[in-house]
Amino acid sequence: MEKLNALKGFKDLLPGESEKWEWVASAVRKTFHAFGFSPIRTPILERTRLFTRSIGETTDIVEKEMYTFEDWDGKPVTLRPEGTASVVRAFLEHRHQILALPAKFYYQGPMFRHERPQAGRLRQFHQVGAEIIGEIDPEQDVELLSLLSYFFQRIGISDLTLEINSLGCTVCRPPYRAALQGYFGAQLDTLCEDCNRRFHQNPLRILDCKKESCKAITTDAPASANHLCQECDAHFKAVQEGLSSLKLPFVISKHLVRGLDYYTKTAFEMTTQNLGAQNAVAAGGRYDGLVEALGGASTPAIGFAMGMERLMQLLPESDIRYSALQLFIVPLGEAAHQHVFPVLYDLRRKNIRSEIGKSGAALKKQMKQADRLNAAFVLIVGEQEMEMGKAVLRNMKTKEQVEIELFNLLEGVIAQISP
Repeated sequence: MEKLNALKGFKDLLPGESEKWEWVASAVRKTFHAFGFSPIRTPILERTRLFTRSIGETTDIVEKEMYTFEDWDGKPVTLRPEGTASVVRAFLEHRHQILALPAKFYYQGPMFRHERPQAGRLRQFHQVGAEIIGEIDPEQDVELLSLLSYFFQRIGISDLTLEINSLGCTVCRPPYRAALQGYFGAQLDTLCEDCNRRFHQNPLRILDCKKESCKAITTDAPASANHLCQECDAHFKAVQEGLSSLKLPFVISKHLVRGLDYYTKTAFEMTTQNLGAQNAVAAGGRYDGLVEALGGASTPAIGFAMGMERLMQLLPESDIRYSALQLFIVPLGEAAHQHVFPVLYDLRRKNIRSEIGKSGAALKKQMKQADRLNAAFVLIVGEQEMEMGKAVLRNMKTKEQVEIELFNLLEGVIAQISP
């Protein structure tokens, strides 16, 4: 019989690792809530046209990477390759329920792209993202970047660099595209096949090519920040001033781009030197044209996404909070088991992670099980303890033991093991 394994690029999260994910997810909820963001959950399956209209039919994601198939009604559907398009679709669909703008959302969940699996990048990967919809003020850009910066600080990830740039708008983008075509036009023979196609479709995407030969050519390419209109220039300067007022360091990366037309003004990435060539941990930008591109009124917006798999690679081991077993109850005999089993339920109701051994098992066997489960404390109750009216609580690290009155067992245990 064929051995059943997980699909290539799909990964199981087992106990030990999954606790790390839960800890980060908890930090996301607490941090994003404090910054005024509300959680949103969107379906993982959407109509394909949502992504072809938002990401673009000629992008690598749409052409090569999406998991697309026909639904039972014959219409093409796609497992979401990113989160922003679904959030904007939900915003438009339920706009009548959103009373005040800006609307501030955050999400956590799986995304799907059929690409070559590598460290920190899988075919089912997970993203955390945040979106602010309905506000053009550069202060919102700064707020989003401050959230991102504080979140990494909170979970103990350092050595990150915030890179920012401005992509301009519909006024100043066309002259910049023309400047790029003028520069790259004389070097088409040197550019890769993909960049030759990008030259005609969207020359900004040449700046984002990962091939070394193309990267060398882009070094002296025109910078978008030198082609900004007055409004975009003022917006970009306000973002820089806002970051400086919060003492958040940044660098201007003149060739940081987003290849889709609906992206405008601010673009940014959080990068690290600890992940090799794939150095972006989080990325985002202002996408003032996306809501309109999906059929809504012209509405400014900005957002970012970060990959959980890459966060896991960077997370300091010393900062991981494991959900260790706090108490293992050792009942020696049926009478002891009947006495302590209700206490187990009460302990769990007090959020104390507890397990109980089998009443018919010997003390040595149950203690070995407690060791395997890495229990912090063991509560021993046998015939002798029942006669004395006292249970024995052992600290498995220090080996110290205390006696606890059986008539007050719940409160006595909690008093001893609670931090």
